[in-house]
Amino acid sequence: MAEKQKRSKKKKKDKPVWLPDNKSPFKWLIPRTKNTLYLNDIKIGEMDLTFFFLIMVLLVLGLITMYSASYAWAIYDGSGPYSYFFHQLKMAGIGLVIMLFFSSPLFDYHILKNPVITYAVFGVSIGLMLMVFGKSGLATADAERWVGIGGNENGEGGFSFQPSEIVKLSMIMVFAYIMSANHKNMQTVKYGIVPYVIIMGGIVAMTLKQRHLSATIIIACIALSMIYVGGAKLSHFIGLLVFLGGAGIAGMYYFSATGKFDYVMNRVKCWHEPFADANRDGAWQIRNSLIAIGSGGLTGLGLGESRQKFLYLPMSKNDFVFAIVCEELGFVGAIMVIVLFLVLIFRGFSIAQNSPDKYGMLLTTGLIVKVGLQALLNIAVVTNAIPNTGISLPFFSYGGTALILQLAEMGVVLNISRQSIPRKEKSDTPADVRERREIQAAKRTLNS
Repeated sequence: MAEKQKRSKKKKKDKPVWLPDNKSPFKWLIPRTKNTLYLNDIKIGEMDLTFFFLIMVLLVLGLITMYSASYAWAIYDGSGPYSYFFHQLKMAGIGLVIMLFFSSPLFDYHILKNPVITYAVFGVSIGLMLMVFGKSGLATADAERWVGIGGNENGEGGFSFQPSEIVKLSMIMVFAYIMSANHKNMQTVKYGIVPYVIIMGGIVAMTLKQRHLSATIIIACIALSMIYVGGAKLSHFIGLLVFLGGAGIAGMYYFSATGKFDYVMNRVKCWHEPFADANRDGAWQIRNSLIAIGSGGLTGLGLGESRQKFLYLPMSKNDFVFAIVCEELGFVGAIMVIVLFLVLIFRGFSIAQNSPDKYGMLLTTGLIVKVGLQALLNIAVVTNAIPNTGISLPFFSYGGTALILQLAEMGVVLNISRQSIPRKEKSDTPADVRERREIQAAKRTLNS
């Protein structure tokens, strides 16, 4: 009889009881296991206002710069001087609404941990990637990377987007879910390496088929970062790097022999000698980008005073918008933008470090690596530090779907920051210390 009472008490103890201040109407979507008990000990508080402020500063600065960079091209296209800016402003407004919802107490990021939601998003993203090769695919610069909905065969008059942007997010969600579910076995090859290599390999194969080298690099780097942070054994991780390095070299020889990626070698030549007469056409973008950067000097020509945006620099509103930042705001303005991105990244990693569970840590890490890597590679391309790979600058480059997705992702990070474990402060009262110890104990229970 006594043993039966103990069992009933244990069952009652393991039954999840939701936080009184968890106001999310969708909390029923959170997977209900014994590990959700930790929600009782984690206070849903204020979001990280510093991180939010950094996002808003980058967004506003990006809108202003994009308006200046797109002004001449908008007139040239005959759509009106403010057409690109108004479209970007509208997308920013939609993205902000989504970000504020995801960052609010009405949403709980653990909803994304639901395997049905995780694999549904992943399945849809893979389906969209496959649509690129069908009738809905749009070709741009001899590469099929876009899906068009409505409009003509060139995508005009309709809605178009890059599925690779969605597949990056879905891959992060899948990796975070699998790693958090198998965190005890991450030191084995079976659970720490194999599933992620298979997923990454399938996605990379599709991006290579699309001739989307920039997406391939970003997806591979995000995957490797999450495998390392997720707890894979160091020797296994190094072995994976060696294997991928060998596969990459073999792939380069194969594509070089078949001539399928000759455009990559042309870009390398243009990167090496951008001002050579032989590379005049291929290096036109990077050549004018360097002219814009050099023209800016220390303090720039002034906001709105760029000269290269007057049809000299193609893609000035997209991939090369940072060149306009350098020209108008100079070295000082360029450093300011770089510092803003760096602080955003470090603040994001701080949120990941203080997240209440492994899933939140991995999800935040993947999203922050994605933003930081895109910013790093874009700036490297614009300054000719690496060959041109066609990477947009987060919050700055023209592109409505990408901007909405970036703001939504930042909303998820802000939601995770609401449940972050509080840091020790000198002004802590005994009650604060006790609360923090209880939260840390809950976190240890979750990860055990």
